[in-house]
Amino acid sequence: MTFQIDAVREQFPALREGAAHFDAPGGSLIPAVVAEAVRDTLESAICQRGSTTSAERRTNEIVLNAREAMADLLGADPGGIVFGRSMTQLTFDFSRTLAQSWGAGDEIVVSRLDHDSNIRPWLLAAQRAGVVVRWIEFDPATSEITIEDVEKQLTARTRLVAITAASNLVGTRPPVKEIAQLVHENGALLYVDGVHNTAHAFVDVEDMGADFYTCSPYKFCGPHCGVIAASPALLETVTPDKLLPSADTVPERFELGTPAFELMAGTTAAVNFLADLGGAPSSSRRSRLKGALTAIGTHEDHLRGVIEEGLAAHPQFTVYSRAQRRTPTLLFTVDGMESREVSAALGRQNINVPASNFYALEASRHLGLGDTGGLRLGLAPYSSTTDVDRLLTALYALI
Repeated sequence: MTFQIDAVREQFPALREGAAHFDAPGGSLIPAVVAEAVRDTLESAICQRGSTTSAERRTNEIVLNAREAMADLLGADPGGIVFGRSMTQLTFDFSRTLAQSWGAGDEIVVSRLDHDSNIRPWLLAAQRAGVVVRWIEFDPATSEITIEDVEKQLTARTRLVAITAASNLVGTRPPVKEIAQLVHENGALLYVDGVHNTAHAFVDVEDMGADFYTCSPYKFCGPHCGVIAASPALLETVTPDKLLPSADTVPERFELGTPAFELMAGTTAAVNFLADLGGAPSSSRRSRLKGALTAIGTHEDHLRGVIEEGLAAHPQFTVYSRAQRRTPTLLFTVDGMESREVSAALGRQNINVPASNFYALEASRHLGLGDTGGLRLGLAPYSSTTDVDRLLTALYALI
């Protein structure tokens, strides 16, 4: 299918401000249909889920629709879709809950490549449970994790492995499916951070082999919330701390307090927005999502190639995103200039390129960038050739 970039851009009101946005890894812009879904939900009569009043039925429908939408997006079971305030909050909740079954001598494995939200919750839980933490390293020269890097950290005492499906800092996509096979052969669980990955890939959680897969709708044109996908059967074996009168059914037992129903409605709208980019309405939403994400990926990868070529033409740019399999995300520095100064200079030209470690603190340090990090370029469905031309022209002028 042909990706109609002009038609896509028309659906994002924020683009009328005139900025060139390369900040999507921190949160994408929102299409009008998503904002309208949130507004319409807040303006409607909603209450708690039920079947007695129209407000209860409407609320229940919002929740069920959101679970179905995320299940279609991720290739998961709607009965295993858990909503929360953020991926970080959900991971802290699940780390505390899963750690209840850990004991002395047990081990968990985390990755140096990950965002801190898939590291720190596990380190704190391991500390409290008295279990050993082992680290998967990555090669700073290639920004890659190999199967061998993972295999040598697994033992008979491994209980859980936490790893990203795509680095939010450098874009690296580790071989998660192969990692899952190794993890399961060792009898451990695999907890996958899919926050950065979901915006750029057609996800199939079951095929991937993730026991838990997390993502954040605000990275793929949705509202600010978090989601975990797992099999209902696995969730049945996990019991979180909860209020006595609250539902004990799966997945409701993990959604502590009253959910943000308007954000669930916005999430459904975001998934439908993506699906509408992918083919005829007569085909299934899952099929249309595959078509859309494939087309988006081709569009984004083309623009990434143009930027990479432009940066490679000048020796003052050092690019740290070097993996063979990666998202349209580039971390780079400019020799002789502080990254925050470059970001500020671009910002004055209405070009948004943030500078930070982006909470991938361990990865930034491992790359030799310390806590400062670098400049991160991230592409989105609404990124255009004009945006890229503006960016490269501005960068060339700076050096």
